Amino acid sequence: MAARHGRQRRTSAWRALGKGLAASVAVLLVSTLGIAAYAVADLYDDIQEPPTFTLESEEVLAEVPDIGVMDGGLTFFLAGIDKRPADGSFGDPEEDSAVLNDVNLLVHIAQDHSHVEVVSFPRDLLVSVPECADPNGAEGETLSSMSSVKLNTVFQHGGLGCVAETVEELVGIPIPLAGVVEFAGVAAISEAIGGVEVCLVDPIDDPWSGLNLGAGTHSISGLTALAFLRTRHAVGDGSDLGRISSQQAFMASLMRKVQAEGVLDDPVRLYSIAKAALANMQLSSYLQDPATLIAIARTVQDLDLSKIVFVQYPTRYTEDLSAVVPSDSAEAVDAALQADAPIELSATATDRASYGTAPETPAPEDPAVGDAVDGAVDEAAASDAPATDAPTDPPTLPDDVTGQAGDEVRCSTANAG
Repeated sequence: MAARHGRQRRTSAWRALGKGLAASVAVLLVSTLGIAAYAVADLYDDIQEPPTFTLESEEVLAEVPDIGVMDGGLTFFLAGIDKRPADGSFGDPEEDSAVLNDVNLLVHIAQDHSHVEVVSFPRDLLVSVPECADPNGAEGETLSSMSSVKLNTVFQHGGLGCVAETVEELVGIPIPLAGVVEFAGVAAISEAIGGVEVCLVDPIDDPWSGLNLGAGTHSISGLTALAFLRTRHAVGDGSDLGRISSQQAFMASLMRKVQAEGVLDDPVRLYSIAKAALANMQLSSYLQDPATLIAIARTVQDLDLSKIVFVQYPTRYTEDLSAVVPSDSAEAVDAALQADAPIELSATATDRASYGTAPETPAPEDPAVGDAVDGAVDEAAASDAPATDAPTDPPTLPDDVTGQAGDEVRCSTANAG
């Protein structure tokens, strides 16, 4: 197994450039996917560079002259860690925290940069964990493989490198880049962005997360944004699957805000985002390289939001309802990622799911009889038109695969129970 080493420290100017870009790109790559290559020189020389780690699959980048044209596309993994701050603001860090990777996002950028998939993996997904390097052991020491364990326990077992290798084995594609963000980071980053607009079909009052919002549209940031992303008992079916749907709606809204308001062209706001991220994130060693970050930025900076698809990895419950396992439809998601193919969701899959969000406005009703007749005439007339060569649409995934596109507005629903 390849040894893991931190890279040599660069000069102060390059470290500062790398820090600013790393913070901006790592956060916005996952949350906005509309990155502009913006360097904040001499950023945070007074803050100690956070510890880094090296992923096993970084080796696939060794011979790639430009990461932006990597064969088969580029994949990034982000884990949100349920680690209670020492100040007790989210519960007793000694009693309530097991340092769990409760949020697990895989971002795949197509080789031709025409589409992006953001796949959310449920925290209670049962997975097989391969033999991983021991992050706390001597060089070359490994941790034993495991089977049928919950995904959110893998970070505590073997660190983010082990989580990335586990997901690699699950979906069948290499993950050479990764990052970790904790509770306080989410709140700070949402404040720096200037708030994110979310909508609720029903009022939500959740004592577990602290979220208390009325029905309708709200601009949320800071601790309220964190509560929205954490709430589980009060949304959808009360499960982690419902929480994922709300998180996807939040991320899509954040993307729209960044593009609409030109956040990435505003040095002051971008600096604030980078500062918040730097203080609360840990990035893999390859993301410390400014050239790598600029190449990633160029691949997605002008991407159409409709070509960014958030997907919930398809699962089914175990017999005792204590966990989930991949459903048969997971093979279709894996195949699309392996083929670097765009994903298109069934139009009504998320609406029908008990844990899904709802469209911002009701779906149109069936046409009246007269409209149907007119439509039939139009269809007949169209059939006489000469055939044209139309571009091939991406295959639609099975109708139990839920999610949404980046340009789609969806609203969280309250848990009826």
